[in-house]
Amino acid sequence: MISIADKTEILIQALPYIQQYEQKTFVIKYGGAAMVDEDLKETFAQDVTLLKKIGVRMVIVHGGGKDITDLASKIGLQSRFVKGQRYTDADMMSVVQMVLGGKTNQDIVARINRHDGDAVGLSGVDNGLFLVRRHTEGGADLGFVGDVVRVNTRFLESLFANDIMPVIAPIGVDPEGQVHNINADTAAGSLAAALQAEKLVYLSDVPGVLMKDELLPSLDRARAASLVEQGIVSSGMLPKIQSAFSALDAGVNKVHIIDGRVKHSLLLEIFTKEGVGTEVVH
Repeated sequence: MISIADKTEILIQALPYIQQYEQKTFVIKYGGAAMVDEDLKETFAQDVTLLKKIGVRMVIVHGGGKDITDLASKIGLQSRFVKGQRYTDADMMSVVQMVLGGKTNQDIVARINRHDGDAVGLSGVDNGLFLVRRHTEGGADLGFVGDVVRVNTRFLESLFANDIMPVIAPIGVDPEGQVHNINADTAAGSLAAALQAEKLVYLSDVPGVLMKDELLPSLDRARAASLVEQGIVSSGMLPKIQSAFSALDAGVNKVHIIDGRVKHSLLLEIFTKEGVGTEVVH
């Protein structure tokens, strides 16, 4: 059991970070086990509410791939993936909208608001939050999958001004009004870049970036390129790394990849000197 002295020391250590991050913007990509396990869902809601209460401007971009696959299967749609990304035809896009823009989003909002987090659920379609173009990189046809080309930051700033926490489903719309699915990692990166966020944090299902089962506490561009070339960084970690460096190039101060399976990992990464994951740096 933690003594009163230890509890006091923990709070004192956190004070400089609280002062440093007041009125700064954090973008959190929420996904994986942290969205499935009931205890982890609860601690995540507590963590983001606490950060908001101490003055951090919080934005959450969530995934929901497992829920999409489950619902698609129930209605007889087969999920297909191309280079690790979901192929999204018109029928699958309807499922994506129902899941991400509906139940998944509202469940997250409801849980945060039980802790007085003042969260509101949105998708990238709302007020043109995410304007997209069809994804064409690498020549792979992914159907209605989009890349963010513009973020309506003025809309988000109006929410911040009213002390509201946006919880955003990664769905966007192109100039013709066609709705597109967006990879949640890249959506979070685009959002953090547009907001010039202090931090972009990816909650992952691994401790961070691993090399031969060893956690890399820090990762720069040259090391990342080498790991990608060797195939050590691949699959689901690849879009995180790519969007992390794009966000840094656009002015985001720091990017963190942390283990969402660890209770309160978000607070441990932000309020301790050592952290618990991989920090992606210039």
